[in-house]
Amino acid sequence: MRTVAAVGAVIGDGQGRVLLVLRRFPPEAGCWSVPGGRIEPGESPGDAVAREVLEETGLRVQVGATLGELRIPGPDADTVYDIHDLAATVIGGGLRAGDDAADVRWVGRSELAGLPVTDGLAGHLERYGAFD
Repeated sequence: MRTVAAVGAVIGDGQGRVLLVLRRFPPEAGCWSVPGGRIEPGESPGDAVAREVLEETGLRVQVGATLGELRIPGPDADTVYDIHDLAATVIGGGLRAGDDAADVRWVGRSELAGLPVTDGLAGHLERYGAFD
């Protein structure tokens, strides 16, 4: 079994909304999720979150605490993603969809139900208190 270390960034705007990106590529292309991706060799989870958020959203963030960890199946039966979800706060930049994102936007709890989202996203965000 091949394990791929990855991160997700849970970013709130202080108005009860969370930053989501529309995934351009598999896994779950065409679904909304938190910004994130693979941890590069030699990179810490916090560094990976900051890099991925900048690449996907154009925003610079200050990375906070780990909110949770999850494992999801990869593109084949021999791969699993080990994802570390970290809190982050916007400290600069300009919101725009970047490399792996087809779109990016702030989403409230009520809007989330009407969007195609990655498997389990709504439950994870509720457990993390992302909309509070």
